[in-house]
Amino acid sequence: MGWVTRFLTAVVFLAVGVIFSPETFRSSSHSATAISTYLKLSHLLCFSTAFGAALWVTFIGGIIMFKNLPRHQFGNLQSKMFPAYFSLVGVCCAISVASFGYLHPWKSSSTTEKYQLGFLLSSFAFNLTNLFVFTPMTIEMMKQRHKVERENNIGEEVGWSKNVEVAKKNPKLAAMNKKFGMIHGLSSLANIMSFGSLAMHSWYLAGKLNL
Repeated sequence: MGWVTRFLTAVVFLAVGVIFSPETFRSSSHSATAISTYLKLSHLLCFSTAFGAALWVTFIGGIIMFKNLPRHQFGNLQSKMFPAYFSLVGVCCAISVASFGYLHPWKSSSTTEKYQLGFLLSSFAFNLTNLFVFTPMTIEMMKQRHKVERENNIGEEVGWSKNVEVAKKNPKLAAMNKKFGMIHGLSSLANIMSFGSLAMHSWYLAGKLNL
C-alpha cells in the first residue's frame, strides 16, 4: 500500500468521524461551537503528528539507521527523508499556530496562552530554518564529502571508524568533517529546540485534559 493510499485512508476515517460527530446534527445556532471543535481537532491532530514525527526521527529512527546502514547509504537516505520530515512538521506547526491563535486571540488570551503560542511559533521557525537553511547546506556538504571518501575507498562501512582514521592523514577530509560537523550540529540544535518547544506545549495540553 503506497503512502497516497494510506493518506487517503486516514482522511476517509477522519471525514467519517466529522460527519457523524454530534455537532454535525445540531442546529445552525451551534455553528460557532462546531467551528471551535473542528479547530481543536485540527490543532490536536497536527500537534500530535509533529510531536510524534519529531520524537521518532530524533531519538529512534535516525539512531537505528545510523547503527545498521552503511554510512553513505544512511546519508543518502537522510538527504531524502529530512526535507520531507521538516516539511511535514512545519506544515503541522503552521496549522497548530493558526488554530491555536484563532481559538485564543492575542488581546484576550492569558499570559500562559501567549507563551504557548510562542512555543508553537518557535517550533515552526526552527523547522523553517532547518528546511531552507541548514538542510540544503548539510546535504551539499555531505555530497562533497562522499566524493572524497569514495576516492579513499571508504563510506560503505557502518559507523565512523574508517573516516576518522583516513582524516588523520587527509587534511581535506579533516576540514570537510569539521565543516560538516558544525553545520550538522546547528541543524541538530534547531531540531532539538523545535522538539523542546513542542514538548512544552504538550505539558500545557495535558493540563487541559479531563481523563
